[in-house]
Amino acid sequence: MPPAPTEKWSYDFSLKPRGLGPGLMGCNDGDPMADEKRMPKLLLQLSPEALLRYQIVSAVKAKLLGGMPCADAVRAVAAERHLTVTDEPVTKSARSIYRWLKGHKAEGVQGLEAQRAPSGLVSTVLPEAVLDFFRHEKADDRYASVPELLRRARLRGVVEPHVEIDRVSAWRACRRMGLPLRRVPAKSEADMRRFGYPRRMMMSLADGKHFRAGVHRTRRVALFFLDDASRYGLEVVVGTSETAALFLRGLYQVITCFGFMDILFLDRGPGFKADDTATACLNLNINLVLGTAQYPEGHGKIERFNQTASSQVLRGLPGAVDVSDDEGALELRLRHYLKQQYNQQPHEALGGMTPQARWDADPRPLRFPEDVAALRDRFVVCETRKVSADNVLPYDGVAYEVPRGHATTQIPVWRRLLTGELLVLHDDHLVTLHPVDLAGNAMARRARPPAPSPADDEGTPTTAAALAFARDFGPVVGPDGGYRPPRPKE
Repeated sequence: MPPAPTEKWSYDFSLKPRGLGPGLMGCNDGDPMADEKRMPKLLLQLSPEALLRYQIVSAVKAKLLGGMPCADAVRAVAAERHLTVTDEPVTKSARSIYRWLKGHKAEGVQGLEAQRAPSGLVSTVLPEAVLDFFRHEKADDRYASVPELLRRARLRGVVEPHVEIDRVSAWRACRRMGLPLRRVPAKSEADMRRFGYPRRMMMSLADGKHFRAGVHRTRRVALFFLDDASRYGLEVVVGTSETAALFLRGLYQVITCFGFMDILFLDRGPGFKADDTATACLNLNINLVLGTAQYPEGHGKIERFNQTASSQVLRGLPGAVDVSDDEGALELRLRHYLKQQYNQQPHEALGGMTPQARWDADPRPLRFPEDVAALRDRFVVCETRKVSADNVLPYDGVAYEVPRGHATTQIPVWRRLLTGELLVLHDDHLVTLHPVDLAGNAMARRARPPAPSPADDEGTPTTAAALAFARDFGPVVGPDGGYRPPRPKE
């Protein structure tokens, strides 16, 4: 332990006039506490910032008394976190600590107070044009940093290229003018509060859990759907990877069985952040929320469910000889676990109630779609694509054959999200497109335009050549059977 410093200060910072008191205060041959009893205490009022600086200076002096060099002591204290009067951890630079040590040596604790600028004075080193530029830029971009403001000032000619401006002076000027100096809020400063909706189907959670199944330990992924309020397991679908098609299939089944949810909370998995997912939620009038990464307050419920499912059912699937790795078989097995086991188990977060009992006791009515056809029509995305000169439409690496009449044109294409079918409008009818059959087209006869019907036949046209021939080589006998008179020679 380093020896105690010679100066002993209490938090009321009691001071005496110089030359009085024992030790450093003065010398008294009699009672050493006589001056303490006789002299009144002068209370020194310090700001919270000065109290923090005094703690840091004391930490440096403690290391100095322990034999540590001054530079090492300052660096060590600058690397530590210090608590303010509001218990907020902060760090201070070595430059500031050196300044506080100098001020404390020259003026005592009064040298730790922040130096206030004279009233009305903003800066003695920055010109007024630069200050006006700072005010104007901060009004438009409050998160612009001081170095960014200086770069803008040089590019716009407010500051000459050869003029050097200290960033600290610019920062102090902005602070004195009351300009916002707060940086862009970090992710750690986001409003991450725990939440829980009181009624069923107000929010649904979904997440994917990767696992292996069967003798061959085939890799599969299960997407579980969970109700936020009751922890009720709604649905599970199994696929080979987290895709938007797999998620939308599970969402369609959930809506068919339990109706629409108000909010859908997902993480940023590949199938959740896809454009098809956002478009389907927009068509279904469901609010889609993509939670941020490292947000256990939002993902905690579904992540805890994944741990439960992994320990109760998924861990028994890899290597099992009686387990098929077929996606449909695995989906049936996991759906049985969800409905017959998990929803029937008492849940700690529900006060010992089962998710099934909590779901049944909720009086909130469910909102179902009008019919199945109307629901399927909402899982449709419309895009505009260009058809090639040979009536082929490429989509997702597959060439689809389009009916004749749309070559080199931009046409709307409807894609069913549940089945992946493509449809185009042809002769006022939606026609389903199919991939091009190259072999069939090579062997099939080419189509010919149909012959016109008799009603549409206009007969043989009379051409100018026919008219000229009739004029020059007309018939000798007239319509009445007589000979026509010869034409006069010109």
